[in-house]
Amino acid sequence: MLLEDKAAIVYGGGGLIGGAVACAFAREGARVFLAGRTPATLDTVAGEISAAGGMVETARVDALDERSVEEHVGAVVARAGSIDVSFNAMGIRGELQGTPLVAISQEDFAAPILTGATGHFLTARAAARRMLEQRSGAILLLTATATWSQAALRMPIPMGGFGVACAAIEGLARSLAGELGPRGIRVVCLRSEGVADVAHGFSSDTAAAIGLSPGGLADLKPLLEEETLLRRLPTVADLANVATFMASDRAAAMTGTVANVSCGGVVV
Repeated sequence: MLLEDKAAIVYGGGGLIGGAVACAFAREGARVFLAGRTPATLDTVAGEISAAGGMVETARVDALDERSVEEHVGAVVARAGSIDVSFNAMGIRGELQGTPLVAISQEDFAAPILTGATGHFLTARAAARRMLEQRSGAILLLTATATWSQAALRMPIPMGGFGVACAAIEGLARSLAGELGPRGIRVVCLRSEGVADVAHGFSSDTAAAIGLSPGGLADLKPLLEEETLLRRLPTVADLANVATFMASDRAAAMTGTVANVSCGGVVV
């Protein structure tokens, strides 16, 4: 049991990736606290965890609401006695994937950078403040780039401000790792370049707007798969397994880094 007796908060816990990670954490013995904006989806994941014998609680939390985040983390520590893992799988809002940077407005460019970096900052800061008192803990952040992959080099795919937002999140993780490492707290990013369980594609209107025939990129999955070394995309189960390892004491020597979970879509 990699996470036995650990308390873990999962933001975006009702989503596809967050839910899979939460279930994996629970299977490995963690007491899981699901946080998100939609109670119905949180309850669905919580039901799966409970049915499998796991320990889980839910709370409506907006990762962009400073007060909501701080109060929830405080409540988790009060109930569990500690916070050992914080994993943020929140969606980056306003990302406008499929829109060329040369055609995007300043406001639309800045929106995903602001929301992505702010949401990860607020949740990581709240966890770090409590972890500093206990001198231990792991903070995990989720990113992607969509600009380093072979697929992007062969056929550049407009991503709006999404790639820049992810770069900001990874920069935040490195800065936090430098500050928190001497106190025993680790900070790690998980980066994939597309997930098999998630639909990949643009609408016909968007494809036409970027100079492709209508429906030309209706499905990006075959293209992305062909450009990976393993000839497949990572699944949410792959991400959940890596997240579980990174959250555990087995990864005690890893911090300030980005775990490449791209099936070789990105080679660094």
